[in-house]
Amino acid sequence: MGVTILQQFPIENRTGPATIELLTKRISALGAVQQGHFLVDCETYSSVANLGPPRTVHVLHNSEQPASCFSILDTGTKTIPLAADGLFDLLMLKMNYFYQAKKQTKAESKGPRFEIGDFCVKLGTVTVSQNFKGILVEVEYRPCVVPGMCWELIREFMQGVLGSSVQSNPPPYLATRMQENYTPIDTIHQYLEHFTMFRKSPGMRT
Repeated sequence: MGVTILQQFPIENRTGPATIELLTKRISALGAVQQGHFLVDCETYSSVANLGPPRTVHVLHNSEQPASCFSILDTGTKTIPLAADGLFDLLMLKMNYFYQAKKQTKAESKGPRFEIGDFCVKLGTVTVSQNFKGILVEVEYRPCVVPGMCWELIREFMQGVLGSSVQSNPPPYLATRMQENYTPIDTIHQYLEHFTMFRKSPGMRT
């Protein structure tokens, strides 16, 4: 796994499928080849009232790591990440007396997966409780694991595909880890940030 950047793509006056089709044409014109599909999902649990200070557990899965389950515990003052195996899902079911799933907050990003040279591009249709929220594009540059060494290259590639919607500066979360080795949990953190924003946004036409 290399360094991954997530970027929301503006819908403007298009529908979700029309936006995915537009991006598919752009990336295909550059020589990208579709290699299957991907899925990232997130379920959020809240601590029960009598457990003490409120805490939130976000449980995420990424089809790129099918044997793993990721969780991020938010205590209100800090976040604690954890990478575990699939049995963690069963553990959360056993802990329903302490943590209960929030209603209508399950978020997903899924869609086609493309490869082009050293890059992997995923065009995600984001839904929250099955309601369409927007488009999220994931770009991974595989040869490098230190964001600070390849950010400019990734940004230039993304601007060639996504245009002016790409910011000049790295995303806030990644900016704090520019000189550290990138790991799968860093991708999970980025997805959670975007899912949180999508949950707060109004639904959009599909």
